[in-house]
Amino acid sequence: MAKKKAEVKLDTWGIYTQWDSESKDLPRLLKMTRDIPCEKDIEFGYVVNIKKAKNRKLQYCIYHPDIPDEDGEPMAPFAGEVYIRQNDWKFFIGDTIWLPIENKAGPWRITLAIDGVIYTDETFNVFL
Repeated sequence: MAKKKAEVKLDTWGIYTQWDSESKDLPRLLKMTRDIPCEKDIEFGYVVNIKKAKNRKLQYCIYHPDIPDEDGEPMAPFAGEVYIRQNDWKFFIGDTIWLPIENKAGPWRITLAIDGVIYTDETFNVFL
């Protein structure tokens, strides 16, 4: 039997309160925007509502704007996956600006896919 097509809706995006990955609570939206000031500890990203996808794999990827690693090479995108826990599930994906801020400006692209199919692809403009 074929799997039902997942329903993914972008709920909110922008600047949020600090996110605690150990908590079940999602961060609170502070400002809806795709233009993010490059300030230490600012949390940004988006919340999606996912339906009809319980127990399927959600893949996330954050593409940084050529931020150098310890060796001076551009950092690889940050990617991972989680299992979707419920049939009606809200999920936050985002990142935080860290020091030094000078090399964090530029486009930050964040994608979400389910079983390899991209459902959301959002770009945030982080500016100094």
